[in-house]
Amino acid sequence: MRLHTLHELDRTEGTKNVAFLSVCSFTFLTNFGIGGLTPAFYILSIEFDKTVSETSELLLWPILVLGAFNFFWVPVANYFGKRPVFVAASGLLCVCYIWGALAGSFRSLLWSNIVGAFAGASTEALGASIVNDLFFLHERGAKMGLYMNFISGGNTLGPLVCGFVITALSWRWHKWISLILTAINFLTVMFLVPETRYRRDRSMNVADLGSDAPSSTADDVAATDPEKSVRSAEQGNTPGAFDSAPLQLSKKSWAQELNPWSGVSADASLYKMFLRPLPMFAYPCVVYAFLGYAVSLVLTVAVNILNPFVLQAPPYSWSPMINGLVNIPGFIGNVAGSLAGGWLVDRFCDWQTRRNGGLFEPEYRLYLCILPLLITGAGCLLFGYGVERTLHWTSLFFGYGMISFALTAVPTITMAYVSDCVLPLNEDALMLVNGSKNIVAFGFLYGIVPWVDEVGYVDCFGAQAGIFVAVIAIGMAILIPLGARIRHEQAQWRIIL
Repeated sequence: MRLHTLHELDRTEGTKNVAFLSVCSFTFLTNFGIGGLTPAFYILSIEFDKTVSETSELLLWPILVLGAFNFFWVPVANYFGKRPVFVAASGLLCVCYIWGALAGSFRSLLWSNIVGAFAGASTEALGASIVNDLFFLHERGAKMGLYMNFISGGNTLGPLVCGFVITALSWRWHKWISLILTAINFLTVMFLVPETRYRRDRSMNVADLGSDAPSSTADDVAATDPEKSVRSAEQGNTPGAFDSAPLQLSKKSWAQELNPWSGVSADASLYKMFLRPLPMFAYPCVVYAFLGYAVSLVLTVAVNILNPFVLQAPPYSWSPMINGLVNIPGFIGNVAGSLAGGWLVDRFCDWQTRRNGGLFEPEYRLYLCILPLLITGAGCLLFGYGVERTLHWTSLFFGYGMISFALTAVPTITMAYVSDCVLPLNEDALMLVNGSKNIVAFGFLYGIVPWVDEVGYVDCFGAQAGIFVAVIAIGMAILIPLGARIRHEQAQWRIIL
């Protein structure tokens, strides 16, 4: 008997989409207001008498905070609920944008960005986990792609808008505009985003009530012959688990959903929720996802940090407004990457599933990692040569667009893959992916300016291209042929607290 899901009983399609888009807008506005300030870096370095490396800290430290505080927000949200976290964090982000707009010193502006990143960190992993709370299996790739496009879009549309704003007005007005948009979204979150955390009946032993079909349990997967096809988390069948009556969930009124408090979780203590995700570093899918995401982020942010000092200085000598236009190909690359990693991968998986007799394998998603591997690897080389040899500006634009392709394609593919592999614990796994990739990216990016100064753009971006290609290719070479066997083995592990 098919289970009735929370989608059918307690959510209209419109309600789900509004809630999802509100959270997407939150993460977009975090990057819009903080990362979008990059076209002003050259002006800020002059205004506050700072070096290139010191000015770049306006972006580098927030990147670290955005990742590290995933390890704070996700356990808190799992214990107290996602709604109170989103409401409080969105309000705090508004306060930080006021602080930044009024900042009278470089240190004050830096700390406003850092605290704003602390607030925005609440959406990094939780936004991705809401995809699994609200949408069915066949929708998740496309929805994850849309979510990743909002994250990356803040880093491309933000600088594009900022370039025009600081030319016509000042960099402070970029913060005021960010405040206005964030305040509007705060009201949307307050009134239209319900609690998506649900207590599930453990006696049913169902991995996920938000899927189109019954989910297999870890025991089901463990009992599967590793030499045969392993059903995905949404396509297993557990004898007797679905013979009971349909699950009945009472529908909440709109007034009830406005309540920011839904009680604490009875699953585990808050202390255990902080520790529970850490053993998941032993899962190959998690390691591959965070490394792939990290190197994709490094490449894109490196261009964001460096391009104002390239394009606003001789021989290009562009104004901040014209400099901001470099983000048009960046945005196009993000959109193309999200479509390739989401919609195209979903269609490819459907085709592969039909060929496999209706059995879905999570590894089907990884085949199309070949697209960012080729496109972004070539884009790194094009951008590096374009800057060092002072080629026509179109080479820089094309190079940046090709680099930006990976920022949405790679995490869309790999994070959906992680969710397929460890669906009952996807929030913990996605937290590790999002938190770890920012910490790794910070380590790389903190030395990006000295690295370029020492070896030049060709060697620097050539080395980054080699690292990116190696990470993506090695992961594909291991997980595509061996992923099913690995999932069978890891189902036997008892490492989750």
